[in-house]
Amino acid sequence: MNLAPNFPDDHTMRLLMQLLHEELGLPERKTISLTTSINFDLGCDGADARHLMEALEEQFAIDFIDYDAYRYFQTEGFDMHLKRRVKGRGDKIPLTIGMLYQAIHTQRWDTQELEGQ
Repeated sequence: MNLAPNFPDDHTMRLLMQLLHEELGLPERKTISLTTSINFDLGCDGADARHLMEALEEQFAIDFIDYDAYRYFQTEGFDMHLKRRVKGRGDKIPLTIGMLYQAIHTQRWDTQELEGQ
């Protein structure tokens, strides 16, 4: 795994990267930075995304105040509300390693703050 220059090298980031590696696997040849998105760049979706976010909540005690999985991830197959299988990424927003890192530090998920709105 290649880390971008100035990538944080502290205990929190090491734990986060270990969790990402265990839950998703990290590419050996791709450079990982704070702007690497787990949904688009690393292909995390559906059940993998749900398991990852549950593990983050458990391991880092993040309070997911206004977290909305549909904002970032495709559903796990049939979507009862849309009555069809969800295809494509549409208007999904990148969920980056930097966003996860910031949420761990503040121990809360604040969508506006994390997305820089």
